Amino acid sequence: MRPLPPLPGKRDRIPRVPEAETMEMFDVYPLAGITPERASGCTVWDSRGIPYLDLYGGHAVISIGHSHPRYVERISSQLQKLGFYSNSVVNPLQLQLASELGRQSGYGDYRLFLCNSGAEANENAVKAASFATGRKEVIAFSRGFHGRTSLAVALTDNPRITAPVNRTPNASILPFNDLEAVSRRMKKGTVAAVIIEGIQGVGGIHLPDSGFLEGLGELCRAHGSLLILDEIQSGYGRTGRFFAHQYTRVKPDLITVAKGMGNGFPVGGVLIHPSIQPWHGMLGTTFGGNHLACAAALAVLEVMEEEQLTAKALHTGNYLMEKIKENGGPFGIRGKGLMIGLEFPFPIKNLRERLLYDFHIFTGFSGQHTLRLLPPLSLGIDQADYFATALTCLLQEVGEKAVYKENS
Repeated sequence: MRPLPPLPGKRDRIPRVPEAETMEMFDVYPLAGITPERASGCTVWDSRGIPYLDLYGGHAVISIGHSHPRYVERISSQLQKLGFYSNSVVNPLQLQLASELGRQSGYGDYRLFLCNSGAEANENAVKAASFATGRKEVIAFSRGFHGRTSLAVALTDNPRITAPVNRTPNASILPFNDLEAVSRRMKKGTVAAVIIEGIQGVGGIHLPDSGFLEGLGELCRAHGSLLILDEIQSGYGRTGRFFAHQYTRVKPDLITVAKGMGNGFPVGGVLIHPSIQPWHGMLGTTFGGNHLACAAALAVLEVMEEEQLTAKALHTGNYLMEKIKENGGPFGIRGKGLMIGLEFPFPIKNLRERLLYDFHIFTGFSGQHTLRLLPPLSLGIDQADYFATALTCLLQEVGEKAVYKENS
């Protein structure tokens, strides 16, 4: 064996590599000029100490309010004991979460698969449906959004965010609320699943007709396909029911959840009908259902029940929509509970900026004309009044001069 070369001496040290440039973020998000530093309930304070009313909840994620004491205590306590171990061991928190979620949602006879996000939940739901049926095709709908991972984005009606590698003949996007179009497609006998949002979120707060949802359930049963309800944004009490589809009689085969499930902690899941049989290796995840995620999700369910947040969301949401209608305004209102869309006949970019920078209110949007409100379910009546008054004042103040000029 050859001897190793001698270590370099003072004169023949390895040359120092020049210091690299500072890494920057991959610029894919348009950013508002605000840096949040702390938050409580429905209020967020920025780095200058300015408070903002949060009517967007970070894309419907904040369900029980920012930094809820029960939530903070649950996660902190769990972290002091055990933050993570894999799904190769028994995790009693998963069993507790499944039991509590089943009880509160009314789906106690279903099984729960835990993952990390909404897109992951939808990917696994579609995969489970394909395994169960032995088929490939999945039907989704116009204006729908199901995530940015491979198949989820193929089922999303937005070609701009669908890369060439994501495009597949297995994904069919049909007109929303058009049962006849679905019926024609189903006759081929190749459809594994139909996926639909309880209420379309990113698409602009569009509600499926109750007859449409129930008709989808009947068509799926008749043709041996499975119905997947994407309740990632519309679930967890946001609409005044635990799931938005519970305003109808439909009972889906799979239900996907995320966002409000963890109040900011990354967690998602799939509720799976007992007729779909699992086998070892069928689905999998490294981080899904970890100890901290389960602690966060359990805290959310505990607070939702103790503070009756589902009922509160319905009451406050109805109040807010009525208040906006009373105050007038050139827009349409859609939604249930605290999942609200306000549609304007003009682009809303300027309006959102005025609400944010002048009135310190976070809101969301869909396209150029729809303002989206997805606040924490703990939103108070006084906070709803503040937004309604701010919106009215802004519309009266700016009129055609400041808001409508975007059309010129």
